[in-house]
Amino acid sequence: MDRGTERDTPPSRGAGSGAAPEAADTGRIPLAVVVVNRAGLVSHWSSGARRLFGVGKDEAIGRHAIDLLPVSGALPDIDDGPPDEEYAPYDGLGPGLGTSLDGGLGYPSAGRARLTVPEASGTQTPPADACGRNRVDVLWWAYPLVGPGSERLLVLAADAEALHRPDTEDGTLVERIAPGFALHTDFPGAENLARRLPEILPSMSVGDSARIVSQVLELGYPVLEFSQNDRVPVTPDWGVARRVERRVRRERAARAAASGRPLPKEGDDEGEDLEYAAVRERLEFLNEVSGKIGTSLDLARTIGEVSRAVVPRFTDVAGTYLREQVVAGEGFPDGVPDTRTMWHRVALEHTDEPGRWDDVVPVGEAMPFPAHTPFFQCMTSGEPVLVPRISEQLGHAIASQFDKRDIRPLITGRSMLVVPLKARHVVLGFMILLRHPERAEFNDMDRVTGAELAARAGLVLDNARMYTHQENVAETLQDSMLPHIPPRMAGCDIATRYLPGTLLGRIGGDWFDSVKLPGARTALVVGDVMGHGLNSAAMMGQLRTAVQTMAALDLPPAQLLRNLDDLAQRLGETYLATCLYAVYDPIAGELHLANAGHIPPVLVRAADGRSELLDLPTGAPIGVGGVPFEAVRVRVAPGDRLVMCTDGLVEMRGEDIGVGLATLCESAAHPAASMDDACDTIIRALNTRGGRKDDVALLLTRLNGIEPDDVAEWTFPLDPAQVGRARAVVREQLHDWGLALLAGPAELMVSEVVTNAVRHSHGRPVTMRLVRGDTLLCEVDDDDHELPTLLSAGPDDEAGRGLRVVSALAREWGTSRTAAGKSVWFELTLPRR
Repeated sequence: MDRGTERDTPPSRGAGSGAAPEAADTGRIPLAVVVVNRAGLVSHWSSGARRLFGVGKDEAIGRHAIDLLPVSGALPDIDDGPPDEEYAPYDGLGPGLGTSLDGGLGYPSAGRARLTVPEASGTQTPPADACGRNRVDVLWWAYPLVGPGSERLLVLAADAEALHRPDTEDGTLVERIAPGFALHTDFPGAENLARRLPEILPSMSVGDSARIVSQVLELGYPVLEFSQNDRVPVTPDWGVARRVERRVRRERAARAAASGRPLPKEGDDEGEDLEYAAVRERLEFLNEVSGKIGTSLDLARTIGEVSRAVVPRFTDVAGTYLREQVVAGEGFPDGVPDTRTMWHRVALEHTDEPGRWDDVVPVGEAMPFPAHTPFFQCMTSGEPVLVPRISEQLGHAIASQFDKRDIRPLITGRSMLVVPLKARHVVLGFMILLRHPERAEFNDMDRVTGAELAARAGLVLDNARMYTHQENVAETLQDSMLPHIPPRMAGCDIATRYLPGTLLGRIGGDWFDSVKLPGARTALVVGDVMGHGLNSAAMMGQLRTAVQTMAALDLPPAQLLRNLDDLAQRLGETYLATCLYAVYDPIAGELHLANAGHIPPVLVRAADGRSELLDLPTGAPIGVGGVPFEAVRVRVAPGDRLVMCTDGLVEMRGEDIGVGLATLCESAAHPAASMDDACDTIIRALNTRGGRKDDVALLLTRLNGIEPDDVAEWTFPLDPAQVGRARAVVREQLHDWGLALLAGPAELMVSEVVTNAVRHSHGRPVTMRLVRGDTLLCEVDDDDHELPTLLSAGPDDEAGRGLRVVSALAREWGTSRTAAGKSVWFELTLPRR
């Protein structure tokens, strides 16, 4: 159909009443124009809407649009024949108008429906159906509106009967729809349409309206644009393009038989069918692409889906470039990209022979783009750039970016379309689309199709980018809250595992920890804040810090849980947490444990390999308040293993937790070559059952103990002369242990610490203990409860230098309160053997 003729012919009138246009008319018909606000109420109701739907403007304004417009997407049969022979349901072409009215679609859609309308003053009665009801065959288009206004949706509708007009040869009614049909409202003339368009589309200037109408009339399909940055997708879901050729052929055949003329040939209506087929093909392509992309929130998978969706149906080569911050899942600065912006080639799909592109433009390469290239123009303007054919000159300009690689044979002579991948007014990347020279060049319709494709792909990529960014933030936060526990502590070996949950927003409140205690003891902790997300993680961080602080004060397990519960009450949070706290004394060979609503630990005996759940008082979760906690002591032997974990490891939906605990006991008892292997065995046994959603924390400790021969103790009366004796026994003991190299610094530090203890003790003797383990530990206890502090001593001060000597020579040192007073300790690194 000649669009120039179409524009020059004045619109026909009366189409809303079912009257067919004159044969000379090329098919312009008036449209019903309806605007729906964000509350779903009608805010604009044109005279065409009054004629089509039989409802006056005063009656329609303020009513719910869904009560006035055709929300059905299927068209009943109108010729008393089987529905599939006349009008197939339009369920394959997208959702009905009701979905757009409900705000369920963010892109244009279209469809067809039969509508029963009331008789209204000033309207002609639509044809009645077999049941005597007034029915109108309605074609509709719905365009979401963006911008600061309150209006949400523009609906255009028309009486499909106006499209049935006599054929010039035999008078057969043929349904035909020109692509420009949806442009023509009941406002006469393009100039008047531009002037009145701001009344239909809120927040639109007259200048913008004139430009839009000019583009509409030039391209022949709707373009709704609100600013340089906000653009409604220009190609609606043209559900009206379904052909009715079987009915047409049947009618023509019947007329030919009645008149004795030959049967019409198959290609008689081919011209009009090609027009419908072209529009339909593009929409089917967009619908197909939309269904193929965004199947997951994985950025790499989404990139692959976008690239594969367009080859070979729309293009022969598709290269996808993203900003480096998008690939990394990071944020990036505001503003338009420039010549310094790095773009990563993240995907390349093509129909050429395998490997032809791989060496020249490998995936993974990052590069900037000069200002003179179409790519730079696309990424800075945010608009598609069409190059019908890449000339030798342009091919050379593009190839100049590629150092020592000649890309000209791959691109010269091809048609190129560069489309931006945008979301939220930001260019995330762009796609370079190339067609072989023997294939049709990209045209304006392809530019529009590519722009809509890129708009949909950009939103999907941005969702994946944001999810990746949030995942990175969550993982970083989780990692920062989980401790980095050394594999060896005093008298024990430790291995840990943390598995994030399988739900979205995987960060959770599970944690484990180990804290070094005086007396070569180690505190072992596993906890679980109920719930998921950042709030649970933040609560976990607070509780973990509190446990570390109170453990360093050497509080007994039951008292520590009591204080932790009080803290949770003061924080005022509604979260609950379970916690299992154990103190391992490798010299005494015992565990001191207390439980706050946590699952019990498993103890694997080294003697016979038997595993058991330790029977502990369960206690109430942290945060309940007012509940007492009890502690128990359990004797252990060197080589025994203690398994502590959160319930995410043993609890499965629809399964009794006893099954998981039994599996935990069985897998924990399995022999393993190392602590890491033992952890992996437990994880494999419990994590392969399926159905795990929660995160998992696992802490495995081998209780090696410290042999009695590696411990030496002495008691000194409160006599300053005993300081020399202390130095002597330390020197002798270190020689016996083969640690003579440590005798010098050890004697000096012992002299300072014992001197302070003798000086400040209130009557009880001073005790000293040496422990040979992974380090050399020295502890000096007295009955003074005042903890010493590190002071700055001046040249004339007689005191304050002792702890400075200890601080300078010791690997680590510290002080802590005991039941009888205080303990001052220091460690020295053992010499290499």
